[in-house]
Amino acid sequence: MDFQTAVRTCFQKYATIAGRARRSEYWWFVLFIFAGNVVLGLVDQIVFGSAQVLSGIFGLATLVPSVCVAGRRLHDTGRSAWWLLLIVIPLIGFLILLWWFVQKGTDGSNEFGPDPLAGEPAPVPR
Repeated sequence: MDFQTAVRTCFQKYATIAGRARRSEYWWFVLFIFAGNVVLGLVDQIVFGSAQVLSGIFGLATLVPSVCVAGRRLHDTGRSAWWLLLIVIPLIGFLILLWWFVQKGTDGSNEFGPDPLAGEPAPVPR
């Protein structure tokens, strides 16, 4: 999955935690958010001084898709999205989540859906 496809996919699944996200989808979206914050932070400094207007709006606009793609990434490793709550534990929670985000997803289907790398068709909703 390339950068543009990953960003488009994350915004198309804006508030969808169901399913699985491959590593490339997650990390390309993280790069997009990081780059967007850097660029808009610089524009904010030039235009507004110390006020973070544009980067604040960007952060709010990308908050929900960020949480959802992180939940889908955890689903790919066979974990529930509820594990995202580990982030409230300083440092340790971040490091555990980071370790899980970089791990390879489970091979084949799991309880959260088909393997996104295998090209299996998504299950038909009933």
